[in-house]
Amino acid sequence: MSFITFPQLQTISAQTNFLSSWAGINRSSNGSSIPLTPTSSTRQDSGTIQTMELIFLLVFFPVAHSVKHSLKYFLTESSGLQTFPEFVAVSIVDGVRVGYCDSNNKKAEPRQAWVRELIEDSPELMQWHIQACIDAHQDLKALREDLKLHFNQTGGVHIFQEMSGCEWDDETGKVSGYQEFGYDGEDFVSLDLKTQTWVYTKHSTSFIEGWERDKARLEYNSNVLINIYPKWLKKFVNYGRSSLLRTDRPSVSLLQKTPSSPVSCHATGFYPDRAMMFWRKDGEELDEDVDRGEILPNHDGTFQMRADLNISSVSPEDWRRYDCVFQLSGVKEDIITKLDQWQRQSVNVVFWFQFLPQSFLLLLSLELL
Repeated sequence: MSFITFPQLQTISAQTNFLSSWAGINRSSNGSSIPLTPTSSTRQDSGTIQTMELIFLLVFFPVAHSVKHSLKYFLTESSGLQTFPEFVAVSIVDGVRVGYCDSNNKKAEPRQAWVRELIEDSPELMQWHIQACIDAHQDLKALREDLKLHFNQTGGVHIFQEMSGCEWDDETGKVSGYQEFGYDGEDFVSLDLKTQTWVYTKHSTSFIEGWERDKARLEYNSNVLINIYPKWLKKFVNYGRSSLLRTDRPSVSLLQKTPSSPVSCHATGFYPDRAMMFWRKDGEELDEDVDRGEILPNHDGTFQMRADLNISSVSPEDWRRYDCVFQLSGVKEDIITKLDQWQRQSVNVVFWFQFLPQSFLLLLSLELL
């Protein structure tokens, strides 16, 4: 995992309002805030909050291709950003956002209908997350202030982060957990759960004595990772099984920026994230002239991916020999899109807006009839 840097967070902050206007936020899937009914101000800000969550996932959350169930928390405490909440926390189960809180709304919010059902039956889960959100904000803020003081940083933008979670194999019963802290884009401290010890980096050597003396933090965090997180994860999976174990087929399109650009085979709206996409020529998979993109999360809990084919040396007469193949775990039939079919379809004008690491490209497609 990697921690976000100041330039990345600056970019996120600058783009949040812009993205909210066109990113297709599904406002009806938010669920109401708990424990209060959303105010008009909350409803107006819901699109911006959803966009911030999506961007945080794209920066922090590498999509994992695993049959294990996972619960992950991403927490960020920042200073010096006027257009971004001081504290933001996102919780994710099996790649799906299930909860959110920040220092502006000061409450935990469910992000799935089945999560709302779960907290109605298990109110202690919501109370735990509300208190955890409040405590984490105060804790990370204190740590950030200590670091600023130590490094003699009187102003500017500074970011302290925590990434923690657990994995559970429901076949073997094996559970594992992790916790990592970062400051200003650099690894700071991580917890070795097997040895119950902190692992320090060159950036945290001056803080070893203080962290080693704080036995209560080590014991509490270890207990959360070993006992509490797995308990919540099993509840989440039990209530969300029909959603988490579903299969959604994607919409696949062939897109091109300019006549001289590669043709992008773009699949979006699929679930789960265990998928493959590749180009073929005469039925044989191609490696050359193909650029495969990463699997990335959408705002609605589904995923997207792309594979680009360089056709600069391919004559239109040979387009019939090429096709794009999408394969989704749990689905027997492949989705095959032939390149010559794209030639007969309507033209797509594509705007690419690159602003995140890992060369993630946000796509706006306007179909000209």
